[in-house]
Amino acid sequence: MAEPAQTAVMSAERLLDTALALAQAHGSWEALRLHELAGALDIPLADIHDGCPQKDDLAEAWFDRADRAALQVCEDQGFAAQPVAVRLERVMLAWLDVLQAHRRLTRGMLAYKFEPGHLHLQLSGLQRISRTVQWFREAALLDSTGLRRILDESALTLIFVGSFARWLYDESPGAGDSRACLARALQRRYGGSGTAGTGQSAPSVAGEAPGADPPAAGTA
Repeated sequence: MAEPAQTAVMSAERLLDTALALAQAHGSWEALRLHELAGALDIPLADIHDGCPQKDDLAEAWFDRADRAALQVCEDQGFAAQPVAVRLERVMLAWLDVLQAHRRLTRGMLAYKFEPGHLHLQLSGLQRISRTVQWFREAALLDSTGLRRILDESALTLIFVGSFARWLYDESPGAGDSRACLARALQRRYGGSGTAGTGQSAPSVAGEAPGADPPAAGTA
């Protein structure tokens, strides 16, 4: 018998999967209605409220799923021995790969957040970006502190937001253009050759241990 926590996770996953399927059938995230979701799951609308007080919570669950996929990458054998740029590229691509299946819906989720009356969602979106970047750093095994960490978080946030924005509208096969731009941006910041897409390792920056963070700006 499943533990209560496992049952809750499975229920949350089912809720999200059903919501994505309904929105996909409608062709947009905007068209999804929570009463329709309750009907599809054959549960009272009040149960939807208990698990999802607002529609945006489903979007947050979607991004949480991407976060979990990114965190699993660091468990791969040999991951820690790869250069920083490659580790970050692998982590961030794992995040994007989850969202790839519903990229149009992902755009719709973000459009909903940025509606004029949704300032509270925009503020939570900023928190989401910060939280996700911090988890990227954890998954990539970065351990800098103080000013170096602050500068690195700022740089990585810019790379992440820019790459994500490009990826959202990238119509190249497999979003290859935005994936390549991400690799180049990480190479410029962290050195080495971004080869996560090929599964190959790249040499680390001269004089830098494979697991080291990049030098802080102005300290190279």
